[in-house]
Amino acid sequence: MQTVTLNNGVEMPILGFGVYQIDDEDVCEESVYNALMEGYRLIDTAAVYENEKAVGRAIKRSGVPREEIFITTKLWIQDAGYESAKKAFETSLKKLQLDYLDLYLIHMPFGDVHGSWGAMEELYREGKIKAIGVSNFLNDRLMDLIVHHEIVPAVNQVETHVFTQQVENAQFMKDHDVKIESWGPFAEGKNNIFNNKVLISIAKKHHKSVAQVALRWLIQRGIVAIPKSVHKERIIENFNIFNFELSEEDMEKIATLDTKESLILSLHDPENVEHLSKMTFHD
Repeated sequence: MQTVTLNNGVEMPILGFGVYQIDDEDVCEESVYNALMEGYRLIDTAAVYENEKAVGRAIKRSGVPREEIFITTKLWIQDAGYESAKKAFETSLKKLQLDYLDLYLIHMPFGDVHGSWGAMEELYREGKIKAIGVSNFLNDRLMDLIVHHEIVPAVNQVETHVFTQQVENAQFMKDHDVKIESWGPFAEGKNNIFNNKVLISIAKKHHKSVAQVALRWLIQRGIVAIPKSVHKERIIENFNIFNFELSEEDMEKIATLDTKESLILSLHDPENVEHLSKMTFHD
């Protein structure tokens, strides 16, 4: 598996498996198990997804050695703050049946993120987390965290796909040694992505699917991707992207698809911020 090196030297697989919106615990466990059996070694979950227990069961069932798997989970807004972040971390660890995390992210840039980050820095120094980072942080929020703390986030997981390419933001992150990771690599099906003429023509040229082209485009930009599927054949298909390469011409054609706007979740919208900040889950 191809990897990227984080700012603290930790190696992270460039392709992983995400479990957002896999609500059924049995389906989630089976999907993660199938992904691990296929060769995925990065699994991405979150407390608010309410499927950490299923992920933990799949990891144990797979028999894959713990040190070979890179596990990410995330701290939700309701648990922001120093004390509550530490408690939430331990809860996630227990649900996952693990004794350390590879990557722990602040899920949203709302609430007491500075208190949360202070707690995460301590957990990192104690060796309970191999790397700490953030998710959905715009550049100003990212810089605010960087200048007020000792540890620079290793990762920023943001909406990134062919229609929201994050070119300028990716450069900002690179300039500050923060690795960009894509959530929503298939744009959650928006803009009729799987029937896009540009992507279909490139896919036909390489005898690949549109999904494989969309993922290959990300990893050729050095962006970590975590596609989700509950279908075994698609889990396998999404993994098979390392035996072809997009040409410079292909990359340039895909660049023309950029809308430079969020299609899934705009954090510039106050209504979205309010909605997310009120969203809770049960431990």
